[in-house]
Amino acid sequence: MTTTPAPPSELPDDGLLLLLEQAEAWARQDPDEADRATLEAEIAAARAGDATAARTLASRFSGPLAFGTAGLRAAEGPGPARMNRVVVRRTAAGLARYLVDQVPSADGAPRPRVVVGYDARRGSRGFALDSAAVFTAAGLETILLPGPLPTPVLAFAVRHLEAEAGVMVTASHNPPEDNGYKVYLGGRATDEHGRGAQIVAPADREIAARIDHEATVDSIPLAAEGWSVAGDELLEAYRQAALGVLDPEHTAHRDLRIVFTPLHGLGGAVFPDLLQLAGFGAPTAVTEQAEPDPAFPTVTFPNPEEPGAMDLALATAEREGADLVIAHDPDADRCALAVQERDGSWRMLRGDETGVLLGHHLMQRLQQSGAAAANSVVSSRQLSRMAQAAGVEHQTTLTGFKWISRVPGLGFGYEEALGYCVDPANVRDKDGVTAALVAAELAATLKSQGRSLLDLLDSLAVQHGLYATGQLSIRVADLSLLDAMMSRLRQAPPSSLGGQRVIESADLAEGHRGLPPTDGVLYLTEGDSRVIIRPSGTEPKLKCYLETVLPVEDASRVAEARVQAQQVLDRVTADVDLALGR
Repeated sequence: MTTTPAPPSELPDDGLLLLLEQAEAWARQDPDEADRATLEAEIAAARAGDATAARTLASRFSGPLAFGTAGLRAAEGPGPARMNRVVVRRTAAGLARYLVDQVPSADGAPRPRVVVGYDARRGSRGFALDSAAVFTAAGLETILLPGPLPTPVLAFAVRHLEAEAGVMVTASHNPPEDNGYKVYLGGRATDEHGRGAQIVAPADREIAARIDHEATVDSIPLAAEGWSVAGDELLEAYRQAALGVLDPEHTAHRDLRIVFTPLHGLGGAVFPDLLQLAGFGAPTAVTEQAEPDPAFPTVTFPNPEEPGAMDLALATAEREGADLVIAHDPDADRCALAVQERDGSWRMLRGDETGVLLGHHLMQRLQQSGAAAANSVVSSRQLSRMAQAAGVEHQTTLTGFKWISRVPGLGFGYEEALGYCVDPANVRDKDGVTAALVAAELAATLKSQGRSLLDLLDSLAVQHGLYATGQLSIRVADLSLLDAMMSRLRQAPPSSLGGQRVIESADLAEGHRGLPPTDGVLYLTEGDSRVIIRPSGTEPKLKCYLETVLPVEDASRVAEARVQAQQVLDRVTADVDLALGR
């Protein structure tokens, strides 16, 4: 077992020596020249008494990177607590062992099949090639995607190729220094509801148990060849499936001026061509962000939700007189929309607003097919109300598409963090590409009627009530602060929020209304405001989801109701801050 070093300020001489020995052993086996050079420089500096170098080494060797339902995600760099070729090879070997155990070979039975995809981040192609070499050496049939492609293409490939597993090397919308390893199961390795979806328990624990964190690089067999590279037919199959989400009855309505940004990611490899094939014409590109760039030079975080990330796109839309802005995150599994307000300014729609717009557009299709709608518990309750009114089944799930995609009979699902699934038969995950196609169809149809997405939101508010949402995110440097804040909420829950008495206080860790246990708390007030607070599953921050519901008598009162709802959310936010002890 690896000994976890103490912080350098507390390290006795023998503790520092142990840390240096671990680092030197890693450097000797690291197959990445740049990582090896980085580690050797830090070792030399720490030996010379550089406390900063010693702290960095201690962080790198603070323990093996944990494998869970999100796979792996961390900053790239040497050491067991980072994303690197050693960690990836060990993880791939563990996943291969799991698949061999899960899908035992029999006479005449095909080998387990794995599809590997990757994004355009710095280390992604190398991690993908290492994975393919490990899988092939382990006897798995391995198919590598032909280049950097969106995550939804990999998710599609798992189902389309009937693979037992899929690996996507991506850190999605995380900072530039990060990378990740996302795992899907399919084929004979899971049941129908999970076929093509991201892993959940107990598969995550069973894979993790097979990862040997002490394995040396030389002990992990690598194939020099033997895997195949997917041809153009796979991407063409995805394109045809994506076009299939559009309604043939709306083909006459394609007059829409669209500004598109992939935020330095991979959406541009697929989406603009699809728009043209669908008859919309070429979108106007945000030129500064049009090409993949792992440095993400124009944004602080490559996430449309982050302040400033959409500024270039909104400026382009104003300059070009656009009707709609569409943005993807770097791996194109999330989709953001921006629209022009009635005063001429531009703003990004909230994830819940886009979710209910897409849900409304697809509701008749759900009615006719008998399919279900779903959204995560932290998303707005409005889709549930709309589904009930339409006689469509609705389910609320835990946070994450690994849960949404498993809803039996799913026809449409979304989560407020810009994730939408409009084609679960082909992509059992969020897909920003197909969601954007459906959004464009809806916007163009409304434009042909002299209406806008904002007009439709107002109409839905009159019909179902105004569901106003907000969010408070608290980023921390020390993860222990998250536990402290959650403990405070559980021990001293607020009795009122926004001037409204709390009538329900639930610890989601104990399960809630049919949901499995998850780390979070929920508060509901007598005025129908709701607050859910939970630690992020992928980032070091606490996320607070706020919602209030107000009845609206008619269209002339919507604007007034929005102002009132925002005032309620502001008061609730202040009280949440107080409850957190900030």
